Amino acid sequence: MSKISLIIEREYVSRVRKKSFIIMTFLGPILIGGLLSLGVFLGMSDSSIYNVLVVDLTPEIALDSTYSPKPMFVDELKETSQVRFDYTTDGLTNAEFDSTEYTLMLVLREDIMTFPEAEMVFRKLPSMKARSYIKSQVERIIEDNKLIAESIPKEKFDQINTDLNIITVDAEDGSTSFKQEQAFIGFGFAVLIYFFIFLYGVQVMRGVMEEKSNRIVEVIISSVKPFQLMMGKIVGVALVGLTQFLLWVILTGVLFSVATSIFAPELSNAATMADRIQATEQVANEVSKDAMEQAAIGEIAELILFRINWPLMIGMFLFYFLGGYLLYASLFAAVGAAVDNETDTQQFMMPITIPLVFGFIVSEFALTNPEGSMVFWFSQFPLTSPIVMMVRGAMGFDSGSIWELFLSMALLIIGFVFCVWLAGKIYRVGILMYGKKVTYKELAKWLKY
Repeated sequence: MSKISLIIEREYVSRVRKKSFIIMTFLGPILIGGLLSLGVFLGMSDSSIYNVLVVDLTPEIALDSTYSPKPMFVDELKETSQVRFDYTTDGLTNAEFDSTEYTLMLVLREDIMTFPEAEMVFRKLPSMKARSYIKSQVERIIEDNKLIAESIPKEKFDQINTDLNIITVDAEDGSTSFKQEQAFIGFGFAVLIYFFIFLYGVQVMRGVMEEKSNRIVEVIISSVKPFQLMMGKIVGVALVGLTQFLLWVILTGVLFSVATSIFAPELSNAATMADRIQATEQVANEVSKDAMEQAAIGEIAELILFRINWPLMIGMFLFYFLGGYLLYASLFAAVGAAVDNETDTQQFMMPITIPLVFGFIVSEFALTNPEGSMVFWFSQFPLTSPIVMMVRGAMGFDSGSIWELFLSMALLIIGFVFCVWLAGKIYRVGILMYGKKVTYKELAKWLKY
């Protein structure tokens, strides 16, 4: 056991002293937060000006006796600072449109009331925001004309038109359920586990390959058993990953607190926001737009701070991170021992990475159907449970389903032990094997030695 601890210490100290580890530990939260913020900003920002030529082919009608007949959409679409409309009743070919200075051409057919379909011709694909705005304007005009055709006053329709808000209530205790929203937070933890397993699992594989190619392992193996060397390397790299993750959590918390106090001080008072939600529900008909926005912020704060069982989530994250990492790292170590260079790893990496990637895909499906049967079964399967179970954990477990968590943990431990045994048999043979192209048939022979 002392030999394994020496190997763990060597792996840990040598890696945390590297400049790359120190630099990424401090720059990681800044880079990740910056890239996410930049992605959101670029996705939402759109400074383009869209000059839209509306080709209105609908028949001329008069809304009432005070209006002269005209096509349905002419002068009816509302402009914004970014979307401007010009109208014509003459059809244009795509080539004719291409010679104009307009950004988009919106073709509205004469039968659009019966078949609500329009054609948008572009030279440069418009943003989702612009397309959504144009679509909403056309829908508004069609609805207004249908109301006029049916002699239904717009005011009456607005009174009748109802937006239904379905509140999901747990039958066991009668409380409002936010399970689907909570699943998104669990998905964030799943992404972290997916990222760390790949990152540090590959480090184990490359470390084994480096020692094997440099023949350092021949010296080390004279003092320790191959299994001790493999376990020491796996656990040492795991401690490096945990150290870096904990430092990232601390630094991210500090940066978030500083940013919140500077740019969004209203977010720092989560309890006040939660109280404001209750007050908003009582005076919903009288509340202003600004107060509703603050209530939405408060609802998000309440979901994050009060609806999530953070001790459970953190405990699950540590268990599934370590369990998933140890399981996959042992397989990565076996691959590193079986080959002589990184090019040869491709044929063995695919069977290992497919379950991990598939678990990530299943966790995405879990966002839309968190309690589906597929989510349950893959949350129990050891190769996918470290990813999928985090989504389920964010939704919480009741007394009747807590056994599923314990079963998943037990199966992960069994799967880890089996994979370590399997990888150990490959590792002890492959670590001293040089210059031979390894196949799956050869690996099967090693398991019988």
